[in-house]
Amino acid sequence: MNAYLERVLNHVRAKYAAEPEFVQTVEEVFESLEFVIDAHPEYEKADLLGRLVEPERMFTFRVVWTDDQGIAHTNTGYRCQFNGAIGPYKGGLRFRPTVYPGEMKFLGFEQTFKNALTGLPIGGAKGGSDFDPTGKSDAEIMRFCQSFMSALYRYIGPDIDVPAGDIGVGGREIGYLFGQYRRLKGVWENGVITGKGFSYGGSLIRPEATGYGAVYYLENVLKDHGESIQGKTIAASGFGNVCWGICKKAMQLGAKVVTLSGPDGYIYDPDGVATEEKVEYLLEMRASGRNRVQDYADKFGVQFFPGEKPWGVKADIAMPAAMQNDVKMDSAEKLVANGVKYYIEVANMPTTNDALAYLRKQEGFVVAPSKAVNAGGVAVSALEMSQNSERLVWSAEEVDEKLRGIMNNIYRQCVDTAAEYGLGYDLVSGANIAGFKRVAEAMMAQGIF
Repeated sequence: MNAYLERVLNHVRAKYAAEPEFVQTVEEVFESLEFVIDAHPEYEKADLLGRLVEPERMFTFRVVWTDDQGIAHTNTGYRCQFNGAIGPYKGGLRFRPTVYPGEMKFLGFEQTFKNALTGLPIGGAKGGSDFDPTGKSDAEIMRFCQSFMSALYRYIGPDIDVPAGDIGVGGREIGYLFGQYRRLKGVWENGVITGKGFSYGGSLIRPEATGYGAVYYLENVLKDHGESIQGKTIAASGFGNVCWGICKKAMQLGAKVVTLSGPDGYIYDPDGVATEEKVEYLLEMRASGRNRVQDYADKFGVQFFPGEKPWGVKADIAMPAAMQNDVKMDSAEKLVANGVKYYIEVANMPTTNDALAYLRKQEGFVVAPSKAVNAGGVAVSALEMSQNSERLVWSAEEVDEKLRGIMNNIYRQCVDTAAEYGLGYDLVSGANIAGFKRVAEAMMAQGIF
């Protein structure tokens, strides 16, 4: 490994040993960059890598809210504004009890490269809280969101930082957050939050966008391998908006998702989540707040496997779409043994580094990285910002067409960049290098700070 790369990586490992997810993400990106760093000795002089792995700013804040019994509770809020070299900070908010600074940091770092791949002028950020919305009433969630925004609103804006939704933050939460921002600022700044409802400045197909984009990326992969998506079976994880979008678009294109998963286990539906009734039931499951995938099995009479993951199911394609580090070595071995050929990461960093290395070494096995595959969500968020700034409303067909074009371009960047550096058909390295080059060029042009 390049000496400068290795020195910065060892620094990250030592300094952030208590934040393994952040270290893992930096390791995965740096593994691809040796040829680029060798070709640019000026990066070391400017300590580009040392600056790249440190957030431009990161802060925490107290969030106090009262439950329906009038009892006060205190949570911690976070915002990691990781890199704004190519545009205002952009990234989601995540509400779940396991949120901690290392998670915000790794997600912000990953978001920086993802956003760069879109070709749109948006930097990378992430935020959230250790608040658990599961089982909370609408009124409790509203009070929490209002308290959260009361602390955050000073540090965001259309040209500063534009949050969106993520795990635990859907359309309901975005509405409460935007309403409180408007109340505090006394202005209608449409572009300050994305994922808004269509009635107040949101974009059509935004809830489906990440899943749609992932399927469009998959289409490109299959086409380059002389195959069609029609008739393919997909093992997916999760059942939230992302997985819903995958199911919906796969059904439209003639494929079928045969697994869903949740904290309680996974379901196997051999007929696929491939009817309007089944696809739309995922929205009911999400809205119920129960966070149980068993509800699908109970309603449609399919098998439910408590406490297990779906990676032992035979399918043509695997699309982990739930959470980070969901696929470990044992799951990776099952995927290979079951004849899965295409591994399309959708969630942020869903695969541990050892499992990812194992899968990438398998002959004829195709791995597509999440930072490229799941960029459709943030791409449509940027399209929402554009519509807001121009006071336009694009039709669902127009947004979908633009999304497909963006995903096609992202895929081609991954392929062409890997080929440029003599790496063959390596979508992981191609994505890392392409995203890095855009951010690096912007940082170098703006001087050292």
